[in-house]
Amino acid sequence: MTSTSEDREKALRPEDLTRLVVRRLNSGDVEGLVALYEPDATLVTPAGRSVSGLGEIRRVFSRIVESGVTADPGTERPTLRSGDLALTSTRLSNGTVTVEVARRQQDGTWLWVIDHPAFLYATSADDGPGVGAGQ
Repeated sequence: MTSTSEDREKALRPEDLTRLVVRRLNSGDVEGLVALYEPDATLVTPAGRSVSGLGEIRRVFSRIVESGVTADPGTERPTLRSGDLALTSTRLSNGTVTVEVARRQQDGTWLWVIDHPAFLYATSADDGPGVGAGQ
């Protein structure tokens, strides 16, 4: 059973976002993944294209979940903060580094504004049908 938005854990620190995306991706919770992004957020797809908005992000994660991709948590790098913005980064076991920008919301939680989840590049050369801007 998938959690509803009301009972999903929220990111109280920018560092929580990585843990939550790994957990939700590995459990196949597409809506939970989408809930970690601001409405106009930008995500880099496995093919290296940028998509923006929750609808496009949902489409990308739906394809990723359907493909059976899983993520390992890697080693978090130190978070850099400037006011309500934070730069997060994780070094994966294969040496690849992810990079994300999060923003503190009015309720004190954090959501990603920009996400470059490099773990996807090792698993997929393209986004598959129906994924990515303009498709």
